[in-house]
Amino acid sequence: MSQPSQHHHFPPFAVAVAVAAVLVLLSPPSAADPNDELCLSSLQQSLSLHNWTKSFFTDPCDGFISKLQGVTCNNGRVYKLSLPGLSLSGSIPPELSNCTNLQSLDLSSNALSGAIPTELSKLLNLAVLNLSANALSGAIPRELASCAYLNVIDLHGNQLSGPIPDELGLLVRLSTFDVSYNRLSGPIPVLLANRSIAGGGGAVAAGTTARFNASSFAGNKDLYGYPLPPMRGHGLSVLAIVGIGLGSGLLSLVLSFSAVCIWLRSTDRTAATPGEEGKISHLMPAY
Repeated sequence: MSQPSQHHHFPPFAVAVAVAAVLVLLSPPSAADPNDELCLSSLQQSLSLHNWTKSFFTDPCDGFISKLQGVTCNNGRVYKLSLPGLSLSGSIPPELSNCTNLQSLDLSSNALSGAIPTELSKLLNLAVLNLSANALSGAIPRELASCAYLNVIDLHGNQLSGPIPDELGLLVRLSTFDVSYNRLSGPIPVLLANRSIAGGGGAVAAGTTARFNASSFAGNKDLYGYPLPPMRGHGLSVLAIVGIGLGSGLLSLVLSFSAVCIWLRSTDRTAATPGEEGKISHLMPAY
């Protein structure tokens, strides 16, 4: 007697997952992000990266590997640019902000000039910013405080000027901060000073943000405030105060003596004028 045929019924969800997997395997690799292409081409033009091939800009990533020197990819997107010590010159292009997945930017130890573009604040995933040992000038953009994931800001050894933005002290993940040997001026923001908030029993309170010591701010002659030592020449010494006091007293004495001499000389001339005595006595009332 023949056995009845058996039919296997698969759940609809399993069938849908299997179909999706097949489609993913058969689909062609996704094209490079056009923003990354604009970012890399602008960087190549501004910094004269001669060893970068323009034909790779349209497809710079192959998974985690890139065909361009100093570029690291993650899931087909540029997430790290590391080009230190390559004698690069020129300025940092604002279009660098188009690498929206960028997490680390290292252009240190080159000969870059110009300002730090405020557009870098659009790199919301940026965790490491190292532009040290260049010839960058202008102010530190306060807009960098928008990069909430920043762990490292290293700008030492440039020609940056102006104050340190207070807003940078709000970056709670910041663990390394170095702006030494620039031309910065003004007070050091309190939130960047090397002070910890102590809790009960002298323990450091949980959640306290990182703070930075004097070495992070050294080499800026017009920068002042804790943790830097007091500036010389900005406070009068005791000898200077005494000298100013003695000088002021002597000047007052000389002026007073000169005034008395002038008055006496004027009086002598008045008494020596003939007829003046009679006029004076005539004007005086009789008692």
